[in-house]
Amino acid sequence: MPQFKQRQFLEFEKPVKELFDQVAQLKQMSEKNPKMDYTDTLQQLEQSIVEKRKEITQHLTPWQQVQLSRHPDRPYTHAYIKRMCTNYIELYGDRNVRDDKAIVGGFGQLDGQTIMIIGHQKGINTKMRQLRNFGMANPEGYRKALRLMKLAEKFNKPIVTLIDTPGAFPGAEAEERGQGEAIARNIYEMMRLKVPVICVIIGEGASGGALGIGVGDRVLMLQNTWYTVISPENCSSILWRSWEKKEVAAQQLKLTSTDMKGFGLVDDVVPEPDGGAHWNYEETSQTLKSYLIPLIKELQSIDPAARVQQRIEKYSKMGFWEELPQ
Repeated sequence: MPQFKQRQFLEFEKPVKELFDQVAQLKQMSEKNPKMDYTDTLQQLEQSIVEKRKEITQHLTPWQQVQLSRHPDRPYTHAYIKRMCTNYIELYGDRNVRDDKAIVGGFGQLDGQTIMIIGHQKGINTKMRQLRNFGMANPEGYRKALRLMKLAEKFNKPIVTLIDTPGAFPGAEAEERGQGEAIARNIYEMMRLKVPVICVIIGEGASGGALGIGVGDRVLMLQNTWYTVISPENCSSILWRSWEKKEVAAQQLKLTSTDMKGFGLVDDVVPEPDGGAHWNYEETSQTLKSYLIPLIKELQSIDPAARVQQRIEKYSKMGFWEELPQ
């Protein structure tokens, strides 16, 4: 059953909001008139909310999935770490410039297995989103991530990355400090890491901002996420000089988890609770954990040199091309 609290609703979630409002009204009436019993009606409404969430999720357009991936109530990296890991110790800084708050990471235990877990963190309110730069990392964020990956490799610990970013920070100062080089360096180094690497797209997976921590032996996507070279809005802006075609762009970009798995760019899709991950953090986290544990064991059983070679071959085969005859 849904937990009734102050929630935010997207446009296509309005039918659920109406049911929520009815529940709130009944609860107020129950408090004013304790003698009246609304239990049966409340249970019916709660069941209707569950059914409506399921109905909405089954008929999402690509643009609606993009919106759902950005839902303000959606869990971010720290939410998953809190629910999946024990004994988590966050590590800070790139040992060069500063600590980038848009990328977090550290050692933690996943069902007794010590791992290095790294991910984008957007922030849960306006103040925190500004502190986290809305999940858009600077070069030092990617260099911090690489430092932590190398630390994990030194101690032979698997790496899990959680990706949720609208893109790397595009500011002039980021470019001056080597944004492109930092991302390229991460891609190069992640390809050669001798420990298992699993990447999970938990929200937005946009462009080089995602690829900077997105190269792994296995890549997973949560059900209502997207992964592509450019956001629908920016694609629309380039092609049609307007954001009005963003829904068309989302359709044409083939950016959903289903599309990505069909193209062979990701290995599996992790199901979310009906209505999206923001309805049940615990269920989403435990489902993801149930995917990660066997994957880590599978990858650890492979010789490191063979695993690196498989990773290189995996990415070498991606994409579509045609060779013309001589």
